[in-house]
Amino acid sequence: MKKARCAAVALSGGRGKRMGTTLAKQYLTICERPVIWYSLDVFEQSEVIDDVILVVGKGQIPYCRREIVEKYGFGKVRAVVEGGAERYHSVWEGLRVLERAGWRNGYVFIHDGARPFISGEMLKRAYDEVCRSRACVVGMPVKDTVKIADEQGCIHQTPRRSLVWQIQTPQVFAADLIIPAYREVIEKEKDLLEQGIQITDDAMVVENVCGCPVRLVEGSYENLKITTPEDLEIAEIFAARRISEAKKRP
Repeated sequence: MKKARCAAVALSGGRGKRMGTTLAKQYLTICERPVIWYSLDVFEQSEVIDDVILVVGKGQIPYCRREIVEKYGFGKVRAVVEGGAERYHSVWEGLRVLERAGWRNGYVFIHDGARPFISGEMLKRAYDEVCRSRACVVGMPVKDTVKIADEQGCIHQTPRRSLVWQIQTPQVFAADLIIPAYREVIEKEKDLLEQGIQITDDAMVVENVCGCPVRLVEGSYENLKITTPEDLEIAEIFAARRISEAKKRP
């Protein structure tokens, strides 16, 4: 039985340049629902998630409140805030809301809103693991052989496929671990950039600042990130199947 309080920081501020549309990708529709709707709906129905902080792009707060939160009745969304220039800036804006609300205990699920196909079962697996280890990320073992290239574009190394995972979100951490870690990264941002360190996901923050092991939790091969028009076509198939399966349930 879940005991600890859990919040989801849902990132919905991406510009989606590779999608080739004027509308941000998180507001494009899949089976007549916005991309961001799917993950917010899973959070809304989940027994694991208590609160949702929605982080959006510049100038998008009124639109998101009206067309997403209020229109679809997402009662768990406690705040809609504007993100920053980079992904990690946006995460920090969401974490700051929790910090100001006095979060000291509990867990934080950081999720990219462009990944619509999370599930309640996935959230439960991540919750069970974070309770044990304090830090975990959702992902799946890669299907293809992966090559590491050198600076000349030649194969440098071939890692063992059994040890290579494709990392997804949500990425889940104890609140008293991830909030101080992110604060330190923001304070030391200039030094990190000068060292050539690029923060591309939340696990890197914990790895670099805390040295805390981050456990891997099975996600789903359907948990794709909507990045290109081809992804949107695949997403239509996944969404239609989920809708069909939901209609068959008693």
